[in-house]
Amino acid sequence: MTIKRNILLNPGPATTTDTVKLAQVVPDICPREKEFASLMKGLREDLVRIVHGNLEKYTSVLFCGSGTINIDVCLNSLLPEGKKVLVINNGAYSTRAVEICQAYGLPHIDLKFPVDQLPDLQLVEKTLQENPDIALVHTTHNETGTGILNPIREIGALCHKYNAVFSVDTTSTYAMRPIDVEKDNIDFCMASAQKGIMAMAGLSFIIGNRKIIEESANYPRRSYYCNLFLQYDYFEKTGEMHFTPPVQTIYATLQALKEYWAEGEEAKWARHTRVFNAIHAGLDELGFKDVIKREWQSGLVVSVLYPNDPAWDFEKVHDYCYEHGFTIYPGKISTTNTFRLCALGAIDEDDIKAFFKVFRQALIENDIKIPARY
Repeated sequence: MTIKRNILLNPGPATTTDTVKLAQVVPDICPREKEFASLMKGLREDLVRIVHGNLEKYTSVLFCGSGTINIDVCLNSLLPEGKKVLVINNGAYSTRAVEICQAYGLPHIDLKFPVDQLPDLQLVEKTLQENPDIALVHTTHNETGTGILNPIREIGALCHKYNAVFSVDTTSTYAMRPIDVEKDNIDFCMASAQKGIMAMAGLSFIIGNRKIIEESANYPRRSYYCNLFLQYDYFEKTGEMHFTPPVQTIYATLQALKEYWAEGEEAKWARHTRVFNAIHAGLDELGFKDVIKREWQSGLVVSVLYPNDPAWDFEKVHDYCYEHGFTIYPGKISTTNTFRLCALGAIDEDDIKAFFKVFRQALIENDIKIPARY
């Protein structure tokens, strides 16, 4: 089967291999069969191994949905009665966590920092000191709206110093940047199959501390479908998801995991780094500017300022690139006009070099000045 290859430079879903796509073409199976449950067991264990978790201490719990379902599940499930959430917020995805707290009526502190700055660890510690009722702290590893990389290891150490559980949205770093849950002081992290694993959208998962999940059985039950303990408990008792899983997506994920292990953690991160460096080289050649300091970037997302050029039209540039097999993505900073180029997916630096030939031509076709004006 010949499948047209598109290069996705958006922050997910990612470009996939044909073998992952075709892994979805399987005989129909009822997901309650023992054969399928055994596949799920291996999948759950592999997801823990990717972040170097001890399988006796950590487990993974699967849900149907996009990455946002993981934030919802962790926040509503892991907060004890009478306690408070601290959201360390310097971007759109931590803001989403705040909105989830608001939707459930969870007591919370929205500790805001500028979207182009790292969190102030001294202020984080001061907030924990002054609010002993904080039981759960949440932040984002790679704020995908900007590409800034937050210091999760240091934040996690502070959380544990003040006896708080630490939840990290690793949707845009998991299976790309190396993560070690113990060394990085993570109690819960999360991702979706369509991101670092380079599979298909529709399956998300939380990797977390078994003991804390089991303790959460006694916390207020704020959701039925999105309750972490209920889903974990059903897996432990039956080996199955509580409700119908995305069967074909799981087969694609299993194939993607085989390809992850075949490539290897270090080689995969080296490839993403090659892509990231090629993106910067192409932007530098055309005179485009970053939003985030280079040394603060995650190595996966580049947020690019719109040029100060009356001919600049993102939609026209996007459409030209899309017609030629490349997808670029608008920014997610409310106060600044940006677009994003991302280094995830089954792509390498040659794909980026090919992209910049198309991108340059898109600028020429639309009379946009080269080098970019600011």
